[in-house]
Amino acid sequence: MEDQACPRCKTTKYRNPSLKLMVNVCGHALCESCVDLLFLKGSGSCPECNVPLRRSNFRIQMFEDSKVEKEVDIRKRLLKDYNKKEEDFSTLKDFNDYLEEIETIVFNLTNNVDIIGTNKRIEQYKKDNKDVIMKNKTRAGREEIELEEILDMEKQEEEQRRAEIIRLEKEAKKRKIREKEALIDELMFSQENAKNIINTFTQNVINTKEEIKPPAPIAKQVSQFSTGVKFTRGSSALPPLPQIIEGPLYVYNPPPNVIVQGPSPPEFKDLESTGYMRHISTETTAEKAGGYTSHLACLKSLQEALAGLYHVNS
Repeated sequence: MEDQACPRCKTTKYRNPSLKLMVNVCGHALCESCVDLLFLKGSGSCPECNVPLRRSNFRIQMFEDSKVEKEVDIRKRLLKDYNKKEEDFSTLKDFNDYLEEIETIVFNLTNNVDIIGTNKRIEQYKKDNKDVIMKNKTRAGREEIELEEILDMEKQEEEQRRAEIIRLEKEAKKRKIREKEALIDELMFSQENAKNIINTFTQNVINTKEEIKPPAPIAKQVSQFSTGVKFTRGSSALPPLPQIIEGPLYVYNPPPNVIVQGPSPPEFKDLESTGYMRHISTETTAEKAGGYTSHLACLKSLQEALAGLYHVNS
């Protein structure tokens, strides 16, 4: 808490738990009270870097590191104009160079490197790509509207489903009260065995619970969003995923008899009794979890060592 302090009035979060630090385009933090004092005359500049500031540009600091806060704000403002997509480029290399240029600009503005030259670079980009920027902004606006429509539909459907569940719960409570009253009347006035009456009542309750089910969610279709909302504003349904035809399952077939030019290695079960495992290190728990055992390694080494002992070049 001591680290979260206003650099102007030195108030800390420890002394004032309700302290709100605010940042501007320069990335330096001020508490809310100091911001109000700074703009008593209508204009002000940052106490640390003397950059002219606007009251409307101040926002509550979200990150502890003011440099991170500055970078997030710069990136957000920059991406409003640098809004090209991969399909706007002819090659993947051009798109990657474009992304690299964005990161270079963000780095320069965040670390105060060649600010004038970087701002000129941004203005030149805006002039050269004015039409593309406007087109992508319009496209992004349509996507946001569609997303809002989807969220509204999901919210309405969820409210309807919740209301239906509440209605069913109320009906179930009323039905339980009626059933209990009927059971009491039956026990009081009926001449039948009380045990049989209770068993019949219990069975009826079980059957009623099986019949009542909560409302099922809306079925999803391929040409619709997850909520069932159809694609709108000229957008078409996504193409179906290509069907993957799986081949037959793998079946292990032991290898044919391998002709080795050397003595036969010992059997796997005889490795311990014949003493081959004496000088082999035991596998660790991690190696054993991965499928490795010292017996397999020993047998493989013996097979490789004995396979060519009798080999003679012809």
